[in-house]
Amino acid sequence: MNQHFHTVFDGKFLTGNSYRSPAIQPDAISRLLPSLSFYSRLFFGPVRRLCSLAAKGRCNDTAWVHASVQVAEIIEQTGCLINVQGMQAITATDGPCLFVANHMSTLETFMLPGIIRPRRAVTFVVKKSLATMPFFGAVMRSRDPIVIERADPRADLTTVLEGGTQRLNKGISIIIFPQSTRSAVFDARHFNSIGIKLARRAQVPIVPLALKTDAWGQGKKIKELGKIRPELAVRYRFSNPIWVAGKGKEEHVAICDYLAHTLETWQREDNGGS
Repeated sequence: MNQHFHTVFDGKFLTGNSYRSPAIQPDAISRLLPSLSFYSRLFFGPVRRLCSLAAKGRCNDTAWVHASVQVAEIIEQTGCLINVQGMQAITATDGPCLFVANHMSTLETFMLPGIIRPRRAVTFVVKKSLATMPFFGAVMRSRDPIVIERADPRADLTTVLEGGTQRLNKGISIIIFPQSTRSAVFDARHFNSIGIKLARRAQVPIVPLALKTDAWGQGKKIKELGKIRPELAVRYRFSNPIWVAGKGKEEHVAICDYLAHTLETWQREDNGGS
């Protein structure tokens, strides 16, 4: 499988079950001004190319994956280490699945296509502002996402259930962030069960995904333009697929517990085990 995808997609994350950044020595600008280094390379590199392709109707999966991998390499060039675990769970089932994850920053939206798409077709559930923003909105729309308004929860649920089921029936997996907003702290009270409802309706498994991407902080005026902190590792950990039984209450609790425990473990590791 990997041999085939190497001929189509970038193989950076086609490394078996895990990936860990190689030792990279940041250049002087990245050491002194990591945010300037990151954003200049990001916007004059993969973002500009993707927006140009989208404007011409040529933003396909291959371009999407290459740009995603380039973003990962740009964050590595600032000195930030990436650690991905459990990637075998991405293809642990034959059919499509639902990736349910906590939401911490803009980075996962950029990086996950490069990790998941070389293994299986995938799209996102995104808020309307991301799909309609200037320039990059065309990129996101080209991925055929499920777009929600974030104004009427009941309408959003209908949109996700109907649109999600349609895509899953076509073999396209979905990434969903059930939190109400991006946060560096996981709070199960703000992690809704929309993923459980979709998985139950479409009869597909859920792959829980814990992530820590606060190396790309949130900006005060523009959330997408926060401070870059290379001293913080970027982490992803996929868990084994689970199937929803009954109303899914036990599965929802299990997913929340998995995310909370994983993030707590990472926090202790980042603090030297204390």
